[in-house]
Amino acid sequence: MNTLFMHCRPGFENEVCAEISELAAYLDVPGYAKAKPASACAEFICHEPEALARLMDEVHFSDLIFLRQWARGSFVELPETDRISVLLDALSAYPTCGSLWLEVLDTNDGKELSTFCRKFEGPLRKALLKAGKLVDDPALPRLLLTFKSGREVFLGLADADNSAMWPMGIPRLKFPREAPSRSTLKLEEAWHHFIPREEWDERLNGDMTGVDLGAAPGGWTYQLVRRGMLVTAIDNGPMAQSLMDTGLVTHLMADGFTYKPRPPVDWMVCDIVEKPARSAFLLETWLGEGLCREAVVNLKLPMKQRYAEVRRLLERIADGFKARGIEVEIGCKQLYHDREEVTCHLRRLATPAKKPARRG
Repeated sequence: MNTLFMHCRPGFENEVCAEISELAAYLDVPGYAKAKPASACAEFICHEPEALARLMDEVHFSDLIFLRQWARGSFVELPETDRISVLLDALSAYPTCGSLWLEVLDTNDGKELSTFCRKFEGPLRKALLKAGKLVDDPALPRLLLTFKSGREVFLGLADADNSAMWPMGIPRLKFPREAPSRSTLKLEEAWHHFIPREEWDERLNGDMTGVDLGAAPGGWTYQLVRRGMLVTAIDNGPMAQSLMDTGLVTHLMADGFTYKPRPPVDWMVCDIVEKPARSAFLLETWLGEGLCREAVVNLKLPMKQRYAEVRRLLERIADGFKARGIEVEIGCKQLYHDREEVTCHLRRLATPAKKPARRG
């Protein structure tokens, strides 16, 4: 079990390698990362299994930016028939697990394997239960089988509470037909990733106000309205009439980078196509000046050195808040519904709170 296997968006394999290599160096975990372009996955090879387990214990998966899923384990070659016997033999060295996920990669080949996995999961689950390798216990590690083909599978382990919330890190969200654009799913996924579900009623409710910068036609405004908020939509373009008919939206034709609300609002969201440094400065201004309490903003990424640019911008934002003497929780993730971008969530804390640093 000397391999950490990681899922990602196709085309972002180098970013995953850079991110995990930086973490491993910081935690003094020896190893190296490798990936093939457009494979939607990467590997970190470490010949000290205990050190690899320590890396996964000390890193919060939710803090990782470009990784969709991770698991530590090893690859197994499968025959054309009697795959279950081979898997049971390989799993003899693995602990009993509390849940089972069969996963594929986010590629065309992976999608073709989905049907096989759906048919294979039932017999495999039955065999694992009979062999005592699987029980219904969320406190035990999750067994993740990632099929690269019908003949090669990665047998991995991960803590259920320190890995992706969905298989392959892909949420099963349904596009609301009444939403004016598919971009609405970006913000809905952000709610799921950054805000615990049990806190939605407290932090996303009809007593709140919000601003959507670059709102037209209203994909992100729709999510705020869906939660009952009063929303100011800032955009020179037209808003969907269905949103205006709710009576919850005020549309202002103004520049999203110069508009400031009076009085402050609870939420600011922004999906403007702009240089990431300018969007980062927008975040620092809104949270730093107390114009909102929470914000979700997408940072559009450059063509090269994307991980390095994201880290630089996040550090700049954090330094700005430190200079102002305020404490803000900062989260960043390339969500499934993102493309050449990452989603940032920031929350201004009313009182100082200590949170373990992700890295130095």
